[in-house]
Amino acid sequence: MTPFNPQKLSVKLIPPATSAQPVEHRTYTLTHSDTTGDLFLSIGYTYDDSSINWKMRDEVIAEWRIDVHGRFVLLGKAYVDGGEFTSEVAQRRFGIFQKEMGLALQAIVYGDLPFYAHYPTLLDAPIMLKFTSTYPAFNQIGYYGTPRQYANPIQYATP
Repeated sequence: MTPFNPQKLSVKLIPPATSAQPVEHRTYTLTHSDTTGDLFLSIGYTYDDSSINWKMRDEVIAEWRIDVHGRFVLLGKAYVDGGEFTSEVAQRRFGIFQKEMGLALQAIVYGDLPFYAHYPTLLDAPIMLKFTSTYPAFNQIGYYGTPRQYANPIQYATP
């Protein structure tokens, strides 16, 4: 995993979203620059479709939702393929998403730390991620811990 560098993260809060609202359906759109390694996080009521490269589809999106038990969960998605790639390319994309998902989650959580000051219990909510693919081997849902695990970028920095 690439180490998280908070100085490489740009955060855009899209009104009417604030550091405290919304809670349910608060969305995150994380994109990046392959050239500079910069990360771009948009936080709002809806996904920031204008920031997504629809040809590359290497964004990570997430949303706070209430599960069937009435608890908050952070649900994320990564688009591996929709049939447009060979299984070899889909496998490579899936591997990159898995390798870099920790970095993506660090950026999402760290970029919205003021939100957690309002709702500290959400630091212990589960994170579930869906990898979307037409290939069954890469079409998966997995548990990725809690926001608390990703909140401190210092613990992930390399010496």
